Amino acid sequence: MKKYEELIEQIRRQIQNEIWQTGEKLPSLRKQAEMSGVSLMTVVHAYQVLESQGWIVSRARSGYVVTPKIENCDSTPSNEPVQKTESVDINDFVFEVLQASRTPNITDFGKVYPDPTLYPRQHVNKSLISTARTLSASSAMDNLPPGNLELRQHIAKRYAAQGLAVHPDEIVITTGALEALNLSLQSVTQPGDWVVVESPTFYGALQSLQRLSLRALSIRTHPTDGIDLESLEDALQSHQVKACWLMTNHQNPLGFTLSLEKKKRLMALLSKYDVYLIEDDVYNELYFGSEKPLPAKAFDNHGKALHCSSFSKSLVAGFRIGWVAAGKMAVTIQKLQMMSTLSASAPIQMTLASYLSTRNYERHLRQLRRTLEQRKFATWQELRNHLPAQVNINCTDGGYFLWLELPRGFDATELYRRALKENICITPGKMFSAGDFHNHCFRLNVSFELSDLRLRAIRTLGELIRSMLATRS
Repeated sequence: MKKYEELIEQIRRQIQNEIWQTGEKLPSLRKQAEMSGVSLMTVVHAYQVLESQGWIVSRARSGYVVTPKIENCDSTPSNEPVQKTESVDINDFVFEVLQASRTPNITDFGKVYPDPTLYPRQHVNKSLISTARTLSASSAMDNLPPGNLELRQHIAKRYAAQGLAVHPDEIVITTGALEALNLSLQSVTQPGDWVVVESPTFYGALQSLQRLSLRALSIRTHPTDGIDLESLEDALQSHQVKACWLMTNHQNPLGFTLSLEKKKRLMALLSKYDVYLIEDDVYNELYFGSEKPLPAKAFDNHGKALHCSSFSKSLVAGFRIGWVAAGKMAVTIQKLQMMSTLSASAPIQMTLASYLSTRNYERHLRQLRRTLEQRKFATWQELRNHLPAQVNINCTDGGYFLWLELPRGFDATELYRRALKENICITPGKMFSAGDFHNHCFRLNVSFELSDLRLRAIRTLGELIRSMLATRS
């Protein structure tokens, strides 16, 4: 059981045993974190779940209080369990939103990468300069697929630190995680095949399905608990699914991390139906607690999990270096890579291998996680202060995204267009769905420092939302 789940159970029992009375104020977020020995974001996550279940309610600027006794406190997602899409058509809209985020002088909450000032540029540049001095005429050939051996060995050691036995020969270095994911998907599917994705899911997965002419089965996914495994099994029983593209840690856009028990059940289910898992795990280093979450691949006993990640979210985005721990599919993926990009950049592979040979990466990650947690909490507080009460803010203890949900029927795409006129960019929920299932939601990147400009942008978003809600009533 995760720490936030333990805290939820503890507070629930206290309320049931009338330690906390109806209308009584709970300890503040900081006080609860102190008392329980957990992070602030863990308390935020726990209080948020308790609020969604009806146990407590937030009062503006005064904290959380216990609500009257309730009979049913289970929160269930409202979208359909399984949504079928014969032909995915998302790329034009994704392109429009990403281009809009490049507008000069815009306050951008829509970026997919964290604040670039958080990257350790000085140390990485030092490794880059050192690599440039030692490049030989054969460097390009030495770093062809599966990629730089020293870099693959460093990655294999990071798996080993979590108890996973991944041989360097199973790892293929790619141009970013997206190439790893695309090649993995291509290696196990043919045009017209059914592929499972979460609902909502990362828009890159939908773009890949569109490019490869694959059909989507979008499975209901809870903001806290993750993918609905019962709905997933229904889909596997009724359709000849070839692969599942899922995020098990700090999912984009919702932010949840699947429990270990759920990861075990997921892998058992995919093994039962002979389905590959394309595991998108690019945020795995951005956890806020003391323990790095295991990937679902840790519970793969039948070679069905292709684990994809990168250094783009945790170290430096511009280098575009990712990988896939592909197991028995490694050679197939190498062949596909050589027909497309040929290989990832040889100098950049060598630079990262050099950088990872130092202790700088672990020091950087510790600081990065602390900063992201502080900024996420600070932005969550500002949003709670300035957005209407009808806005549900899903805040989890990892990553750097917040998922905001408004009443169904609210048009977050229209909010996106109105915000653009105010030089503010958000990511509308339509980007994360093969249909309009999440058009009442939007995602915010909260990795940036809360400057005066960003504070004003949050207030403006609150005003825009209030105005749009008023026209619906």
